[in-house]
Amino acid sequence: MSKKKTAVLLLQMGGPDSLPAIEPFLYNLFSDRDIIRIGPAFLQPLIARFIARRRAKKVMEYYKKIGGKSPIRELTEQQATELETVLGAGYRCFVAMRYSKPDTAAALAAISREGITDVIALSLYPHYSRATVGSSINELEREVKKSDTQFCISYIRQFYDHPAYIAALSEKVERGLAGFPDRSSVQLVFSAHGLPQSFIDSGDPYLEHIQATVRLTMEHFEGVSHHLAFQSRAGPVKWLEPSTEATIAELAAAGCKQLLMVPLSFVSDHIETLYEIDIQYKDEATSLGIVDFRRTEALNSSPAFIACLADLVNHLQSNA
Repeated sequence: MSKKKTAVLLLQMGGPDSLPAIEPFLYNLFSDRDIIRIGPAFLQPLIARFIARRRAKKVMEYYKKIGGKSPIRELTEQQATELETVLGAGYRCFVAMRYSKPDTAAALAAISREGITDVIALSLYPHYSRATVGSSINELEREVKKSDTQFCISYIRQFYDHPAYIAALSEKVERGLAGFPDRSSVQLVFSAHGLPQSFIDSGDPYLEHIQATVRLTMEHFEGVSHHLAFQSRAGPVKWLEPSTEATIAELAAAGCKQLLMVPLSFVSDHIETLYEIDIQYKDEATSLGIVDFRRTEALNSSPAFIACLADLVNHLQSNA
């Protein structure tokens, strides 16, 4: 008799897989009250549709510059394939995107078709926030209630300080620094996705988690200057500071010529790394006199990162 399998469900944000998919993706994003509350709940879908329609044309131009789509589905599915190989015969890995396909309902249906009821929901956001991990888990719990299958679900909500995650991140930073002739002259900028300050004020642990990751990573890089900044802000509310743009400008004004960007809170390449950092911030840095602007590779399917994910799953199972 074959051993009962466990599903590992990778929770990720998702992204448009084509130019026509941009507007539906934005609509799903702006409809989510875990991220943003626009007016009363019953009006938010209507307002979200208006915002998505208005922003889609501008966002489309960004995606055109990185190949016409987000690579995040392929990259996450590759992570799932690699993780399944490392975990072995007792596991099957699936992907649930919060704002694009395959969505949570489709992922649960696929798990059910395999006859699996034990599920480990593994967030691919290393740092917990109710806007990311919280939203994905809330969606999962809503879909589980609708399902005819009786799932037994356990959660891995964060891994911002896990030694294997720090090791995987440090490996990428080391590789990035090795490309410079003198690392002591390089300024490291950890760029995390921004969050409204109100989230932190209401107790969201995201900032604390980000700061811990930076601190633990920098223990491996004595003598290298580093900074923490926040990108991708939107709307008129107060966001976490300093912004990545402001940090780049400040470093350039202080005479910085060599800068290495380290994307945080992103474990896969997508619009924030491929367009925002590689194109937008690079152009800004160059115009300000920074002559050598680089970015560390995203974790994607690096063996060290897949080993981290496997360790998280195995640790959870051994403590079950």
